[in-house]
Amino acid sequence: MKTLITSATALLMTAGIAAADDHMSPMVEASDQSVENGVVSADMVMAPENGWLVVHRTDSEMAPGPVVGHAPLRAGENADVAALLTEEVEAGDMLMLMVHSEEGGMKTGIFEYTLGASEDGPIRVDEELVTATITAQ
Repeated sequence: MKTLITSATALLMTAGIAAADDHMSPMVEASDQSVENGVVSADMVMAPENGWLVVHRTDSEMAPGPVVGHAPLRAGENADVAALLTEEVEAGDMLMLMVHSEEGGMKTGIFEYTLGASEDGPIRVDEELVTATITAQ
């Protein structure tokens, strides 16, 4: 009986871990918002490792452009992540919020990415960037 209970418990724990792993897929949730205060926020970011929420300019072609802000991320769930804008962003501008890694850089905790670089570069899932696009209000 004890073996049966132990096996059942192990099976349930394994299933729970698998479900948690599925729930941990990298993602960004954000909505159109005012940028008058010089900040862009994501409601929720799921990061597979420590890294960065990076704000890129974009347009209707949806290609990531220059970086205009960033904020640090912890591995796991990050709620209400606020990235300070480093450039002027006007109402109507499209912004792409993207999950980047901390890997490849020379200094831990210092954002080193420049467009196209490998330092602190974007995280991909099945070759796709992890992003949400918003319009500044």
